[in-house]
Amino acid sequence: QVQLVQSGGGLVQSGGSLRLSCTAFGFTLDYYNVGWFRQAPGKEREGVACISSSDGTTYPIDSVKGRFTISRDNAKRTVYLQMNSLKPEDTAVYYCATDRAGCGGGVYDYWGQGTQVTVSS
Repeated sequence: QVQLVQSGGGLVQSGGSLRLSCTAFGFTLDYYNVGWFRQAPGKEREGVACISSSDGTTYPIDSVKGRFTISRDNAKRTVYLQMNSLKPEDTAVYYCATDRAGCGGGVYDYWGQGTQVTVSS
């Protein structure tokens, strides 16, 4: 079955760290740009970071620069989001998705199931 499966997430105190994983099953991630998105209650979904398929260039949003790192291991068909110095405003459901139109291109073929990240103050 072709799908993205997420793992990681959970509850952490402010200032703590978490790592999210997004693993492809049934296809290879090599040729896909992969992004992480989040949606907090009552808010629209926003892109958090993206990593390109071509050269691994990363595109984090300003609010997570210096705190979140997106990386990929194509051999493991996995993209990671390392989140450090977490803040309560990072609380959201996080999703990964492939984007075949380039980071920010908006052509999403596959989505992960979502994982809750809760940061307590």
